[in-house]
Amino acid sequence: MQAIVLAGGLGTRLRARVKDLPKAMAPIAGRPFLAYLLERLERAGCSTVVLATGYLSESIESHFGAAWGTLQLRYSREPAPLGTGGAVVRALSGLPAGPTLVLNGDTWLDVDLAAFDAWAAQRPGDGAVVLREVADVSRFGAVRLQGERIAGFGEKAASGPGLINAGIYRLAPQTFSRFALPEAFSLETDFFQKHLAALNLSGHVCQGDFIDIGVPEEFDRAQQLIPAWHRR
Repeated sequence: MQAIVLAGGLGTRLRARVKDLPKAMAPIAGRPFLAYLLERLERAGCSTVVLATGYLSESIESHFGAAWGTLQLRYSREPAPLGTGGAVVRALSGLPAGPTLVLNGDTWLDVDLAAFDAWAAQRPGDGAVVLREVADVSRFGAVRLQGERIAGFGEKAASGPGLINAGIYRLAPQTFSRFALPEAFSLETDFFQKHLAALNLSGHVCQGDFIDIGVPEEFDRAQQLIPAWHRR
């Protein structure tokens, strides 16, 4: 298993609590948040991870180096902001062609990554997305499923309970190659949402605990919750 972690976020909303660090390096109970994500990937059986970095990338590289536990680490530094999609495409160039897990470097979802990878491997198409049930989709944008296939993405007009994109993906090697894409673009809106009719994406529904450390209140809540979830 190989993976990409999107770790280029600035963490603008966290500046009052975390200064001079990229968001993925924000301290959670005395450890960088990224360390928890990497150890999750290691436990799931991942062997190689590309860290897609941008803002203050040197702080990530100097802390984690070329390996973390049994993981081989590589780095894909953005010369300029590329958006989530551009960062993924750039990072993929440093990996062998094959299915790749992609995780946001600022959110935690209590999902079994190995089980998701195995589930997605049995579904043909361009990839799979972890979806989460929430009480109100209006903040995130709703995702519609038809069976297991994603039929609608990021529909922000919706409100009430439903499914949202949880920011964990398993992408097939051919996912991007069929499209003429700019260097910088958003994976969620400029690619998934715009090209959904031409994509075959499966949705894996999860009800696990979710937290976004980029929100100050959630960052404070994470100090106890993430270590507890991680131990469990």
